[in-house]
Amino acid sequence: MSAADPQPAPRARPEVTAFHEARTGSVQYVVADPEAKKCAIIDPVLDYDEKSGATATIEADRILNFVTDKGYAVEWILDTHPHADHFSAADYLKRKTGALTAIGAKVVEVQKLWKDFYNWPDFPADGSQWDRLFDEGDSFLIGALPARVMFSPGHTLASITYVIGDAAFVHDTLFMPDSGTARADFPGGSAVALWHSIQAILALPDETRLFTGHDYCPDGRAPMWEASVAEQRATNSHISKHRTEEAFVAAREARDRTLPMPKLILHALQVNTNGGRLPAPESNGRRYLKIPLDLLKAPWG
Repeated sequence: MSAADPQPAPRARPEVTAFHEARTGSVQYVVADPEAKKCAIIDPVLDYDEKSGATATIEADRILNFVTDKGYAVEWILDTHPHADHFSAADYLKRKTGALTAIGAKVVEVQKLWKDFYNWPDFPADGSQWDRLFDEGDSFLIGALPARVMFSPGHTLASITYVIGDAAFVHDTLFMPDSGTARADFPGGSAVALWHSIQAILALPDETRLFTGHDYCPDGRAPMWEASVAEQRATNSHISKHRTEEAFVAAREARDRTLPMPKLILHALQVNTNGGRLPAPESNGRRYLKIPLDLLKAPWG
């Protein structure tokens, strides 16, 4: 680039605040335009204890208290995909803030799968549980912050990445470099699709901040959730080792065959395919989850 050439405009740098939820290893985010006092909440967790069946809003209220203390207005509540390991707090937060809810448009394909698995003939598998369904390349604003959507299938067939200024929220596509990449063996998942999604994410500018949706603190280290594109490309324990599609897919599929299903997958998908809404109370005023038996393979032994 010559001295006469125009310099690229600097990218907006949102304020990103993470909330690590230790029970499921989930990382939730508030992404803000501090000048406009506007923000979005990404992948919020509704507390659920599978042993007692109890639900709570501890994590969601922690986020709401932060937003209130900052004086921010919540414009968006964004999920990256229908989660298999925790309940989404999107519905609760929408009722508290009035913000718009959104997820990737391919969620309707996930709904169709799980509608059949749960034997829900009347379930509306049309994405109407959210205010907006995002397609590849869609854009929106958080205050004055430009945001766009990348379709990032593989972990699920509906996964998306939110690129907001110089930050990208990749959830279960890439983990921190010492933890590698996400599994791709859920219904609708694909290691081949995951490889291509990762390559598209790693084609973002080197300095782009990538924020993961989980951290399981390997070897007891403190929780971490941010690494640059350059760091992920150079040091991710899967990507830096398996540098071709063929090698990556073989390694990913071999590893996935050794992993048990998430303990909450059958609990969570009936909530998260419904926009984070808990089942309606029955005639006695209690809510009930529905667990299909023998749907998924168990890792016996």
